[in-house]
Amino acid sequence: MSDQSTIGSWFTLFRFGNSLTGLIGVFFGSLLALGEIPQGDFASITVLHGLSVWAFMCSWNALNDILDVEIDKENKPDRPLPSGIISVNHAKIVTSSLMLISFVSLILAGYISTNFENGFENWAPSILIWLMAIFLLINYESSSNFSLKLKDRGLPGNIAISLSVGMVILFGGAGVFDFTNSRVISLFTIGFTYNLAREIIKDIEDIDGDKGRNTLAMRIGIEKTRLIAWVILLFTMFSLLAPFALEIFPLEHLILITPGLLILFQVKRKLAFSEDRNAQLLIKRSLQFSLLGLIISALI
Repeated sequence: MSDQSTIGSWFTLFRFGNSLTGLIGVFFGSLLALGEIPQGDFASITVLHGLSVWAFMCSWNALNDILDVEIDKENKPDRPLPSGIISVNHAKIVTSSLMLISFVSLILAGYISTNFENGFENWAPSILIWLMAIFLLINYESSSNFSLKLKDRGLPGNIAISLSVGMVILFGGAGVFDFTNSRVISLFTIGFTYNLAREIIKDIEDIDGDKGRNTLAMRIGIEKTRLIAWVILLFTMFSLLAPFALEIFPLEHLILITPGLLILFQVKRKLAFSEDRNAQLLIKRSLQFSLLGLIISALI
């Protein structure tokens, strides 16, 4: 096996693209809170927060595959663990190391915050956000008697994952002492609703192999689940437009999110024709274009 294929397998295990999106989300949260690109100590804290989120998400994604290795032998046999390209033991070691990197990055960011007057107190919500992410991770992945076992409960698990995605934006804002900024909250809401609809649709894709889970699609049927996903996406459209109507973002910048909205409208057709994978990929693309539009709006 070539080194290149091994590296590619690790990238697949970590869902490297999604994890990188988390890092970018931290920068978006920081940028929106400040209204400019972070500089000086704020830049250092933002980089450390981004590294913390990236390592955390890589660790979470790898842990998900470790715990799902038996399910993936049926659903996704070509993934790194069920295919044997990466050993489960090796994956566990790297997963633990990444979580340590996430924690150390958080500690270093807190240390830098002391350079500001009352800096640590203003930065402290970052700790709560990070701990909340840990809480969601444990209660999503763990099957112990002390866990909420969110992964097996379908919709509550979808909500947990979507909250963790939105919290990336809050984490970026908290790093520059302003996670309650109206632009940051707007982006948190947008990211949450986008991801919730996508997670629900992804559960439809995996319905045949999701043994032991109680997903929304399993409980109420695929067609009703598609309808609920579309209703959530309608709320997503509202959450995209509302910040412009409320002048949180300039109304004349509405054109910047038009590509994202146009892509989002295409999802309904994909759901109607049972093209669930194409639907969730369109949601992801729409989110990317919408975020880009909002960031450009914040910078100009």
